[in-house]
Amino acid sequence: MSFLQFSQPPTVTAENALPGRDTPVLPNPRPHTVLGTPLAGPVPEGMEEAYLALGCYWGAEKIFWEMGAYTTSVGFMGGFTQNPTYMEVCTGMTGHTETVRVVYDPAKLSYGEILATFFESHDPTTLNRQGNDRGTQYRSAIFATTPEQYETALKVRSDYQVVLDGAGRDQIVTEVNEPGAEYFLAEDEHQQYLDKNPFGYNCHSRTGLPCPIAR
Repeated sequence: MSFLQFSQPPTVTAENALPGRDTPVLPNPRPHTVLGTPLAGPVPEGMEEAYLALGCYWGAEKIFWEMGAYTTSVGFMGGFTQNPTYMEVCTGMTGHTETVRVVYDPAKLSYGEILATFFESHDPTTLNRQGNDRGTQYRSAIFATTPEQYETALKVRSDYQVVLDGAGRDQIVTEVNEPGAEYFLAEDEHQQYLDKNPFGYNCHSRTGLPCPIAR
């Protein structure tokens, strides 16, 4: 994704954001190319979902399907534009960040484990940047789906800051958002990108420091 570089846009508001559209850019998503599970639709009974933004979503999605998720997909959250395209998000004028949706069985994979992997799989101290990828669409963010997720995310972020402080690292800039943000699926070519393109671009900076798992 680093091959798409744009000048810094003005601050995005609901008034100046791109308008988007009423219809999804991916209305009928095909099943997950690795897991064979649905990308959209209701969460199966007994399962939960998490939404995480950690830079380029191509490599980020693979981390979570390999971790044991029931299904994963990529899309956009945190902005103003309805049903944005990838190219619109890359302008910086939607307010969205590239996001991975993770549906998981909490009996097999805890939200705390997912958050620890999230923090360990990118550099949460760099604002609007991961490696050479620069822009608000690469900002670090957690979008909680329940009050419990929100509190857990705040705790894990705080606990990881203690680890980073001990190593003389910078402050975490990861947003922790309360429930309510809407998720918009990205186009088909972005779904399971590294399965379709095994040698495709995969950029993730890391601190190299372990994140405590919330219990």
